[in-house]
Amino acid sequence: MASVRIREAKEGDCGDILRLIRELAEYEKLSDQVKITEEVLRADGFGENPFYHCLVAEILPEPGEPQGQGIGTKIIKKVAEVALDKGCSQFRLAVLNWNKKAMDLYKALGAQDLTEAEGWHSFRFEGEAMRELAGR
Repeated sequence: MASVRIREAKEGDCGDILRLIRELAEYEKLSDQVKITEEVLRADGFGENPFYHCLVAEILPEPGEPQGQGIGTKIIKKVAEVALDKGCSQFRLAVLNWNKKAMDLYKALGAQDLTEAEGWHSFRFEGEAMRELAGR
């Protein structure tokens, strides 16, 4: 199996983080929703009071081995470790309804599908709706 090192992101990773955000958005057919810039990632993640926490997986595949085998599981396990270290009692993942592979992985690792179990739906305020709520 490929050698994987999971580490805290550094400010210098912001370009690659943005590239991965864009690739994920394209895969999920949501490219039009990516409005973030590298500068915003830097300010929000590496300023005095970081708004987000990010991990980076560095993958060194063995010769002839397919990339990506077991990487998702390793990352999720690391997220659980970091969350517990920071005093969190849970962490949540968002997945589109057509991404069965991701849902199957999360369930196999012990996650509970809140849509099935509790009927939760996720809502978002953005743009004009957010400005209207704020009276701007």
